[in-house]
Amino acid sequence: MTRYKILISYIGTDFGGWQIQPNAPSIQHALEKALHHVARETPRVIGSGRTDAGVHALGQVAHFTLEKEMDPYRLRYSLNALLPQRIRVMELHICAPTFHAQYDALQKEYHYHIQTCPVVTPFVRPYAWHIQWPLDFTLLNQAAHQLLGKHDFVAFANSSNEGTAAHDSIRTLTKLQRVEEPGGFRLEFEADGFLYKMVRNLTGTLIEIARERLPLTSIATIFQSRDRRLVPSAAPAHGLFLMRVDYPSLED
Repeated sequence: MTRYKILISYIGTDFGGWQIQPNAPSIQHALEKALHHVARETPRVIGSGRTDAGVHALGQVAHFTLEKEMDPYRLRYSLNALLPQRIRVMELHICAPTFHAQYDALQKEYHYHIQTCPVVTPFVRPYAWHIQWPLDFTLLNQAAHQLLGKHDFVAFANSSNEGTAAHDSIRTLTKLQRVEEPGGFRLEFEADGFLYKMVRNLTGTLIEIARERLPLTSIATIFQSRDRRLVPSAAPAHGLFLMRVDYPSLED
């Protein structure tokens, strides 16, 4: 048995998310289908975590195990020849048989892109939330500072009674900063893990505070309440990118 670690980039627009589901195409299914064709095996591809419908990735990590050993370069070439063009295997190599893309992950980074210019170029529009409301960046920065650190983020999770949120919703947000970019800005989130739709819910909350539709004190209230109903609507999926997943340096 040989285990492989892969780095994947994808445009999530046409997919129902990472995870296999009955009524929509998924990244996981596309990879497993291509692997079956190339290797004549049916391995399960395990990702570092699920991205939901419409979310993109530059640095998703996954692993799979094959009964036979295959040349990594040729395997990557064959997979990319079969996969939809919106999914690319950027790196592929043999790793330690104990490596686990989900359980060994130490930290993840997401970027959320927002455009505030009057007109957004069509080359950027599919990958950023276009906001035309006035925003108070001082309030946004103050709100971001309150979110940093170790907290129970259950109120910022959809499906809080399912998955990891049901038994462990404590996360440590080590970075949340606004970075200027042409036509707008991006929000950079870094943490030891994220709950389902947590980044999009945090983004929606920050924008509502920057619009002065929520007070700064609402963050403390939300944390204390643990109630998703107090959190504004999530930011649209198409502005969100999984950028990086970090692992122990000796994982493979």
